Amino acid sequence: MSLVIDSNLEYLQKVLNINPVKLQYYANMSIDEILEAEAAQGNQQAIELAHELTTNVTLIMRLFDLADTNNKYMILRQLSSRDLHVFLPEMEEKDLLQGLFFFTEDKLMKMLERLPAEQLVKTVFEMFSKEQVVQLMPEEQLDKFLTSTDIDKNKILKHMQSIPAEYVAQVLEQVTGKAHDNMDSIDLSKKFSELGPLEYKDALRAFQPTQKQQLVLSLGKEHQEWFQLFDASAYTKIINREKQQPEVVKAMSVIDPEHIQEMIKELPDDLLSIVITQIDTEKFAEILMEQFPEVIADIIMK
Repeated sequence: MSLVIDSNLEYLQKVLNINPVKLQYYANMSIDEILEAEAAQGNQQAIELAHELTTNVTLIMRLFDLADTNNKYMILRQLSSRDLHVFLPEMEEKDLLQGLFFFTEDKLMKMLERLPAEQLVKTVFEMFSKEQVVQLMPEEQLDKFLTSTDIDKNKILKHMQSIPAEYVAQVLEQVTGKAHDNMDSIDLSKKFSELGPLEYKDALRAFQPTQKQQLVLSLGKEHQEWFQLFDASAYTKIINREKQQPEVVKAMSVIDPEHIQEMIKELPDDLLSIVITQIDTEKFAEILMEQFPEVIADIIMK
């Protein structure tokens, strides 16, 4: 911690009105020792300063030159992982997001997969439109969506009426073996509703990818929450293939702060400390004084 102390001898000289000759004598002494020596000599400023070291945030900021991120870093390196986590809720989101650049793209994808589905989908829509998501989604995921028990069958039948009648008729014939010519979309959807559970799912899977995309998109536009039915890994494969890390990190700005904080906690302590150096200096000093007074005392006495 010598850099923190040495860089502020000039500040001590000014506050305590120490002449340059005496300052040389104090060069190898701790702040605590300098204050004690000056107080013993009747220096009233030293007596007042010693008291303020535990109460004056501005003094701590100036004495340790906390505007210098290097000095913040040297202090943070004395703290444990759990201690470092205390600073994260007090940081600006933009500064936390910068910490995500320390992760590899593969690691970012794994962390995205662990997010609640609503948070992941919200992030995806920062990078892709609904149309793009549906076009890029593998066909087995479209099948998973359409056959999900979370989607009301009546909703699917309603939106199926937007698909050209000839395609619906072809699917019904393929599944039932019976022709359904000269029927309009409404009648075809009624026939669809009469299928047994297994036939119904087989029929949905039998549509061509283009029709599946049309149906999924139509349903998803009415109920955006249904986009959460796609597997998280399907989303991350699309993101990893289509987007670069800066685009991904920018999109992650919509994730709720508590989830970003949990991600940042996965950094090694040295990198986590670098991220925390971007915290507001006054807030940093306040946290030190309120929660880690022993750290300040330790620095002062060195």
